[in-house]
Amino acid sequence: MLADDILALCSADLARPVLIAGPTASGKSSLALQIAQADGRPVINADAIQVYENWRVLTARPSAADEATARHMLYGHVAGDQPYSVGTWLREVAPLLSLSPAPVLVGGTGLYFAALTTGLADIPDTPARIRAIAKARLDAGDLADMVAELDEDTRTRLDTQNPMRVQRAWEVLQTTGHGLAHWQDNTAQPILPLSHATALVIDAPKAWLTPRIEARFDQMLEGGALDEARANLPTWSPDHPSSKAIGASELIAVVSGTLDQGEARERATIATRQYAKRQRSWFRARMTGWMGVYAPKL
Repeated sequence: MLADDILALCSADLARPVLIAGPTASGKSSLALQIAQADGRPVINADAIQVYENWRVLTARPSAADEATARHMLYGHVAGDQPYSVGTWLREVAPLLSLSPAPVLVGGTGLYFAALTTGLADIPDTPARIRAIAKARLDAGDLADMVAELDEDTRTRLDTQNPMRVQRAWEVLQTTGHGLAHWQDNTAQPILPLSHATALVIDAPKAWLTPRIEARFDQMLEGGALDEARANLPTWSPDHPSSKAIGASELIAVVSGTLDQGEARERATIATRQYAKRQRSWFRARMTGWMGVYAPKL
């Protein structure tokens, strides 16, 4: 499907929200902006790391110029040291779905879209004590043991290579006595069923995406990512939720004088490629009802 066809499809019903999911560096934000400008729609963030205020360049948040051409919402509105969950995002996005014209929701966090279109389990909050234990175990290299301690149903559904997902599942089991799969199977009705939206998922082949990932990190460096790291240095903590931004720890090390910029670039680029691979796998498995858009033809 070409960009013009997508614009025509979205313009056909301005009361219908548009959802755009895709891996990092796949061009989804550019597509969202085109749709927003064509129809006067607002753009709403559906990326878990772009909510944080302190890493604009590094997280590829929309530029000030982009924000001047269309209304952008739920970007950079959370302090870097504050937790932010899919449940929080869902509560914030719910009243925005009734805007007219309906919004474009764009991001790479598949869990946000899943919660929006299939529902979110009402899981009790994790006590700070259990979260601290989970964090300490991950820091000690206990990821594999934590995976083994999960119930089988949860383990088979989980990206067991993603420490954040494993930590969350482990915390839920310890807090409630029930696995995450149990809570997912007892989920409330979605606030936006997929049938009520125009849902697009970008297919970005590895051979096409990899050079874009490498080029984008260079663009971030040219665009002030190191200055951004220097601004973050006085309050930096690897425990802050915003510190999960890919490349953050590497750039902090560069401005601290403990890592060469070339090595930082290499590490961050590898991590981004690995993340994009997990995103593509997640989208293929979970978004079979979404309309595929072939990125190289956008």
